Parts: sequence; structure tokens; C-alpha cells
Amino acid sequence: QVQLVESGGGLVQAGGSLRLSCAASGRFFSINHMAWWRQVPGNQRELVAGIGEGGTTNSADSVAGRFFISRDNAKNTVYLQMNSLKPEDTGVYYCNAVIQPTKWEVAATYWGQGTQVTVSS
Repeated sequence: QVQLVESGGGLVQAGGSLRLSCAASGRFFSINHMAWWRQVPGNQRELVAGIGEGGTTNSADSVAGRFFISRDNAKNTVYLQMNSLKPEDTGVYYCNAVIQPTKWEVAATYWGQGTQVTVSS
């Protein structure tokens, strides 16, 4: 059973930093793309940043230059370093990963349970 477990959320003042982690556990063949999304109540979930298996990254314009995504393939973990946080960054942050369960199965998308990030002004 593949699981994604997030950690690192919390309450921080505007201008501060947080680092989110998301580790994949269970048995699987490979992890392809990994990403962080966020959701504010009443809004759709939006992509914050993504990273390919080879390390190519992309990020939303709203976080460019402030948030940095990285991954440690040996630990099956993706990170989101969030700097210069703003109140509008508040939300529930979810990681997802495209994981191939076995060599013979197609990849599927898995989601973490979400971690709350609150930025006070």
C-alpha cells in the first residue's frame, strides 16, 4: 500500500520560512513526477510547484523566487522550502506523486493527507 506522509506545516509570521516534507512509503517500482498543491477553503486546489524524476522543476508565478521544490530520490521524499511567506500563502498543502506500483502496472497518482500552513500578518 503506497502512502504519502507530509510534515512541516504550522503557524508562521509573514516574512518567515517553513519547510514541508513528503515521504512515500510502501512497496512500489518507481516514483515519477512529484508536486505540491495548496487549497484555500472555497477555492480550487492549485499547483504550487512540481519536480520531475530528473530534477526539472516548475512553479506557480505567485511563488516563483520564494518557494523551492526539491527531492531526494534515495529517501523517496519531496521537499518544499517556503521563504518570505505571505498571508495569502495560507492554506492546506498537499503533496502528490505519480508512482508506478510494479514494473508491469501503469503509474497512478497518489495524494498525501495535507498539512496546514498558516501565515499571520
